[in-house]
Amino acid sequence: MKNVVIGCAVAAGLALAAAGGYWYGHAGSGAATAANAPPKGAAGGSVAAPQAVSVEVARVGEMELPQTITTVGSLRSDESVTLRPEVAGRIAAIQFQEGQRVAKGALLVKLDTSINEAEVEQAKANYTLAKSKYDRAVDLAKSNFISSQARDEAENNLRVAEAAVTLAQARLDKTQIRAPFSGVIGLRSVSTGDYVKEGADMVNLEAIDPLKVDFRVPEIYLTQIRTGQVLSVVLDAFPGKEFQGRVIAVNPLIDAAGRAVVIRAQVQNADQTLRPGMFARVRLVTRDLGKSLVIPEQAIVPQGDEQYVFRVVDNRAVRTRVETGQRRDAKVEVVKGLAPTDVVVTAGQLRLRDGAQVAVANATPAATPVPAAAGGKSEGAAAPGARTAAVADAHS
Repeated sequence: MKNVVIGCAVAAGLALAAAGGYWYGHAGSGAATAANAPPKGAAGGSVAAPQAVSVEVARVGEMELPQTITTVGSLRSDESVTLRPEVAGRIAAIQFQEGQRVAKGALLVKLDTSINEAEVEQAKANYTLAKSKYDRAVDLAKSNFISSQARDEAENNLRVAEAAVTLAQARLDKTQIRAPFSGVIGLRSVSTGDYVKEGADMVNLEAIDPLKVDFRVPEIYLTQIRTGQVLSVVLDAFPGKEFQGRVIAVNPLIDAAGRAVVIRAQVQNADQTLRPGMFARVRLVTRDLGKSLVIPEQAIVPQGDEQYVFRVVDNRAVRTRVETGQRRDAKVEVVKGLAPTDVVVTAGQLRLRDGAQVAVANATPAATPVPAAAGGKSEGAAAPGARTAAVADAHS
């Protein structure tokens, strides 16, 4: 009986030991699992490391950006005339080739002169007769054989005859049409043998070196315009090429129809590649400001009436308000808000907020974020993976 009691006690002890071992094993496993589990946030979620936003950047640059006015205009000949005869007659000869250069005073068209030459001879004969009568009247007046009135009439007839010779000679000279200035002759509308009346169009003559450029600007720019200012002219016929010019005159009369100032400039055309009548895009330089700070247009983030950019400082985005000026060639002038050493975000701004961590995708020596100040330490300088590991180590 005693042995039976001892055996039951031993069996009960073994059962308790086995149950304790099972409980201890499960409890230890739960503790280990709890120790290795990620830390819980206030809402029961895991704390994730902030991810850097991938962006593209560009360093603030400098370029010559003078203050300009852009408008359109037309090229005009420096001198232009349509040749017309002053006397009627038949064309006897044409002394030019269309499109050729002619010098000032060159004979271009000659009319038939037979009638005019006869008139000159007739006027000369009348003059000779009047001269003889006048000489006899002078001699007779000295001897008092004729009155002073008769002498005066003889003198007057001589003057009339002399004027008739001059008139006939002038009409003869008008039958020869000469170039009033040097230039390029145009296309004639007459032929040899045509009978032309006074004022009939025959051919045009153009002086095209230099050329004039006429254009208009709004009257609000009147105080910025003066003679001598430089300008550049771009023509559709010569893409990618600029022609330089200079303002030579400003019309004192404001065009009441468009409230605009009419300006005339001069452009050199030594090779005669330009032609009158061409459509011109004009950029007038009103003030040269030297070098200006510029950034790409895509870096600007508009918000209402203000404009912002995101600067990259210590691998973080810093939202900065800027004041802009002129725009040219996909660049924007920055008047206020940036320094020459700043780096701005040009792509990825929509995902940024002030102070967000960024990762530069196009890092180059010309577009490297500004380094941290001396003695400072930037948390964003660490790689995202290293930061995540540090957070996990801190909570483990």
